[in-house]
Amino acid sequence: MKRSGRGFTLIELVVTMAIVGILASIAVPLGELSVRRAKEQELRSALRQIREALDTYKRATDEGRVQRRADGSGYPPSLDALVGGVDDVKTPVQNKIYFLRRLPRDPFYPDAQTSAADTWGKRAYASPPDAPTEGTDVFDVYSLSERVGLNGIAYREW
Repeated sequence: MKRSGRGFTLIELVVTMAIVGILASIAVPLGELSVRRAKEQELRSALRQIREALDTYKRATDEGRVQRRADGSGYPPSLDALVGGVDDVKTPVQNKIYFLRRLPRDPFYPDAQTSAADTWGKRAYASPPDAPTEGTDVFDVYSLSERVGLNGIAYREW
């Protein structure tokens, strides 16, 4: 008797499913790793932008373009001052100086409804680097995430 060559046998289907399962088990962790790397790159970029804006604000204060309080450090009172701008006291028409177009969010912050400024930990000029606390100014920012990066360093220490 001659069998028709239509369809697959059960063994062929099981082998095919096993191969697809093995390939999927390899692809999923690689996909998760690439998403995590992208978030880490976004975190590095956001930290760089904010820190550069903080330093530019301090330079403008030292140059006398931003009014400094008598007891102030020269750093902005909040992150919103970087986006909202401050008056340039050296110009007669009181132009504003803007340090950021928009404040980036911490990509590892879990709540998407929180404002961008509240997603960052803030360190005041007077606080020690190993125990950062908020104060009357913003000297530095750090991630509030408790996770550890692919390089083995906690995100809050970046």
